[in-house]
Amino acid sequence: MTYCVGLLLDAGVVLLSDTRTNAGLDNIATYRKMFLFEKEGDRAIGIMTAGSLSITQTVIARLNEANDDADSDRSILRAPGMLQVAEIVGATLSDVTSEVSSKMERMNQSATASMIVAGQRKGGPMRMFLVYPEGNFIEATPDTPFLQIGEHKYGKPILDRVISPETTLADAEKAVLLSMDSTLRSNLSVGMPLDFAVIEHDALAVTRRRRIEPTDEAFQKMSHDWSEALRNAFAEIDAI
Repeated sequence: MTYCVGLLLDAGVVLLSDTRTNAGLDNIATYRKMFLFEKEGDRAIGIMTAGSLSITQTVIARLNEANDDADSDRSILRAPGMLQVAEIVGATLSDVTSEVSSKMERMNQSATASMIVAGQRKGGPMRMFLVYPEGNFIEATPDTPFLQIGEHKYGKPILDRVISPETTLADAEKAVLLSMDSTLRSNLSVGMPLDFAVIEHDALAVTRRRRIEPTDEAFQKMSHDWSEALRNAFAEIDAI
């Protein structure tokens, strides 16, 4: 299982993913699910993945190959805008999903994956998309300025309550980390370390990136303080 969340704000894009991958209780591993692409002065793109590791790794590998191939028409580093980036990722994901699924069906198994694609190209707006296994996608909007993939239900309530396009990057960082903390506490299939990144508006670069390990004292303190705040707030509310 996975939990990835992306926020599309006036100030920039905020991305957070876990790294746990499991194929049963006795087969747990750590794999990166956030991939960052930059072309200095031109664009910055973040992709987060959820679902079958065989599919997501193949998609990222093909995107990297296309970026290195000057003749490829599927390079996200040469696409004219973020809409075309989402279309390229969607087409690649659809192709790989179809190829893998045809092999899995012979063994009565299935495999799917989804992705969050976010970023900005020079001269264009910041945009964020959720790409489905079939290759189609939806876009974050001012009414719903965040997208989630994977085990999203535990971390959604805080985002619903506090996130708007005007949210500052500092508050956004706090919100996504607390959203992840709620998910970590409620679902053992989501696990640390975490990958965190920020693409500030018009920076055309990944302005912050950080791996948060299980021993990270700042994250541990935030988790503790949030639990205390919830307990205190619960105690102060009168029953109906």
